[in-house]
Amino acid sequence: MSEPLIFLSAGEASGEHYGALLMEELKRSLPGARFLGMGGERMAALGCERVVRSEDVAVMGITEVIRHLPRIYREYRRLKEAIRKRRPAVAVLIDFPDVHLRLAVELHRAGVPVIFFVSPQLWAWKKRRIHKVKRYVDRMLVIFPFEEPFYRERGVNATFVGHPLGDLPLPLGTREEFAARNGLDATKLWIGLLPGSRAREIRLNLPEMLRAAALLCGQDSGQGAQMEFLLPFAPTLSAADRERAQAMVDAMGAGERVHLLTDARGALRHARASVVASGTATVDAALMGNPFVVVYRVSRLTYAIARRVVKVPHVAMVNLVADRRVVPELIQDNYSAEKVVEYLRPLLEDEVARRQMMRELEEVRAKLRWDGNSGESAIARVAAIVRETIA
Repeated sequence: MSEPLIFLSAGEASGEHYGALLMEELKRSLPGARFLGMGGERMAALGCERVVRSEDVAVMGITEVIRHLPRIYREYRRLKEAIRKRRPAVAVLIDFPDVHLRLAVELHRAGVPVIFFVSPQLWAWKKRRIHKVKRYVDRMLVIFPFEEPFYRERGVNATFVGHPLGDLPLPLGTREEFAARNGLDATKLWIGLLPGSRAREIRLNLPEMLRAAALLCGQDSGQGAQMEFLLPFAPTLSAADRERAQAMVDAMGAGERVHLLTDARGALRHARASVVASGTATVDAALMGNPFVVVYRVSRLTYAIARRVVKVPHVAMVNLVADRRVVPELIQDNYSAEKVVEYLRPLLEDEVARRQMMRELEEVRAKLRWDGNSGESAIARVAAIVRETIA
C-alpha cells in the first residue's frame, strides 16, 4: 500500500476538476501513490500519467456521441490495454458514464475494485443500467442527497458524500481586485454568460446569450450603458475553440462589452446575475448565491430522443435538489434571447424576486453539504473510501 497505483479517470471539465482535487488529497494521505488513466491538464500537472487526454473524448448528446464513436472507442481500447498491463490497486471513475460504465466491466474482469464517483443520472433515464452498476461497481459515491436512497433501494452500495463544490471557499479578493485581474471596470453592472464547458455546447448556447446581451443593452440606455458581460471558459477547451468563441462575440459586435475569462467561479461570485447552461455550472451558481436563468439547447434529434426517455420534473439540478422550480428553465425551442431577457431583468432590478431566489438558493446549498459531524470535505471522504478499498 506504500506506493499503490490508482487508476483515475475523468472525461469532462467538472470531473477533471474533482479528479485533480482527489489527487491532491490522496497525495497527502498516500505520499507514494501513483496515478494512471484519463484526465486533463490539471491532473497531468499533478502527476497523473495520462493514457488518454480528456479533451480528446469530451463530447455531448446522443447524436454527438454517435458521430464521435470511432475516436471514443480508439481511446477506450487504449485505456483497456493499460488496465490489463498495469493492474492498478483500485479504480476511481468520475462521471462520464457512457465510457466509464464500459470501463467498469473491464476493471471488474481484471479484478480491480471499482469506485464510481458522481453518479450516472440513472434516476432520470436508462434505469436499466442499474443492473450493470450492481454487478460491476463496488462503491457508488453520490453528490446529490436524493441519489443515495435511489441506489440503496435497488441494491447498490451507495454513499452520499456531499457535493465537492459545496466545500470550496468563496473566491478570494474584492470586486475591484477581480476587475483589475481581468481588465474590467468595477463600476459596471456585470452579468455572467456561461454557455457550457464543451465546444458544441458553446456553439448551440452562446448565440442566444449574446443576442440577449444586445437586447438588454438596447432596452434601457441608462442601465444598459452600464452593463458588461463576463464569459468564462473551461480549461479543457482548446485554443481553437476559444478563438471560435471570440469570433462569435466579434461577429455580434459585442467585443467591447463581452469579456472572455478563465475564472468561472470568480465571475459567478461577482456578477449581479447570470445566464447558465444546464450542468455543473448551475450548482456553482447556486453555491455562490448568484441569481440565474438556466438555458440549454442540443441537436433536434438528441432532444426528440431525450423527451421520450428522460423522466424528471425539472432539467436544472438546482430545481431537482429543491424538488420545485427555484430558477427559470429555458430549454430547446423555449430558449430565446427575448425570454432570457424577460426572466433575467427581474433578477437585476426587482429586489423582491432577487431576494426570493437567493433565499431558495441558500436552501439548496444546505442540502448539497454532507450532514456529518467530522468536518471532512466531500473529496476527503472519497479519498478515505479509496484508502479503505486499497487496504
